[in-house]
Amino acid sequence: MIMKNKILDITVLSMLGAVLFAVQIALSVLPNIELVSLLVIIYSLFFGKKALVPIYIFVFLEGFYYGFSVWWICYLYIWTLLFVLVMIFSKVKSVIFWSVISAGYGLFFGLLCEIPFLFIGGWSMAVAAWINGIPFDISHCVGNFIACLVLFKPLYIFFEKITAKMLTF
Repeated sequence: MIMKNKILDITVLSMLGAVLFAVQIALSVLPNIELVSLLVIIYSLFFGKKALVPIYIFVFLEGFYYGFSVWWICYLYIWTLLFVLVMIFSKVKSVIFWSVISAGYGLFFGLLCEIPFLFIGGWSMAVAAWINGIPFDISHCVGNFIACLVLFKPLYIFFEKITAKMLTF
């Protein structure tokens, strides 16, 4: 029985990581419109620390697909920061709250991604890169807010049903 549950966990969590990657690729034609932040929030709410498995599957798939470069370094910590934020507020069920969190995360995504550049080129390089990306961060913020506002509740209900069925295995 324990092995069956572990196999189910591994399968489901791996598929969720693949979903993150597939959704990111599918929406990559739209500038800074993504569902990864929303899905990381949902995964974290439903799977707790196990959500780190699909998050890091996604991170490594991104590296293999796009190439491992400086941008990838921030992916090693940036999605974990969102996970930690969700864990801190995991009792909150408000769609508006999670939409604001997702929007704020999108707004500060570029700033958080500039941390490796502090070590490569110093403050001037990091600040210049961040300022240059502010228009994209704003669109990321708006896109995340709307996506979360529209999709949080349906995804939450879907995951409630799916996880309830998983418990019966």
